[in-house]
Amino acid sequence: MSDWPPGGSDALLDALQADHLPDRTHVDMAGLLADRRLGRVALVSSFGAESAVLLHHVTRDFPDMPVLFIDTGRHFPETLSYRDELCERLGLNLINVVPDTALIETEDPDRTLHARDPNMCCMLRKTFPLADALAAFDTWISGRKRYQASTRAALPAIERDGDHIKVNPLVFWTQDQIAAYFQAYDLPPHPLTARGYASIGCAPCTRPVRDGEDPRAGRWADTPDKTECGIHLGPDGRFTRSRPH
Repeated sequence: MSDWPPGGSDALLDALQADHLPDRTHVDMAGLLADRRLGRVALVSSFGAESAVLLHHVTRDFPDMPVLFIDTGRHFPETLSYRDELCERLGLNLINVVPDTALIETEDPDRTLHARDPNMCCMLRKTFPLADALAAFDTWISGRKRYQASTRAALPAIERDGDHIKVNPLVFWTQDQIAAYFQAYDLPPHPLTARGYASIGCAPCTRPVRDGEDPRAGRWADTPDKTECGIHLGPDGRFTRSRPH
């Protein structure tokens, strides 16, 4: 692939790509997700604005797929209610992933770390817990899409993410396709989408999106150089944990 990220190719990825995703017009995502070479697979979901599509799309073929949700302790109440609604409706095999309580109490006792050091806040509440949860898996499924932001415009459908393989089943989908899927399967929307939230993370760091902005423009809007929470390591990434300072 011409737009494959540097360092993002290896023999296994090349073989999976050739067998299931030779080009954008020949995408066998169900075949890829069923391929035993992926090893142990989990789906990671934020239960955000478009999450219902990925959850339904994957679990209708793989109903026992473990679904990891990082419960940071700072989510909107609407997100937690939406998680519970989708779990009941879709019969999800949910695994609730939580940060280390003692670490949070030590590093963020007044719950202001998100304002002082948002990268560290994400690391403690998202990156560390997810890394621990993913230790039991070889591959994880993400809901990222190319149209969401300029920083995601060249995302591959399958990539290396540190020590894991990561599959992005909806990477080539458009906003119109997402909307059509919601309608076709009568999936409930996230309650906050009606209030202008196009991408939904933790409450302190998420705002509604303005006209003309990327769907993810409402994430960390007060921190222009921050566009991701840090759970996506990239092809050359290796998760290493050091004690916060």
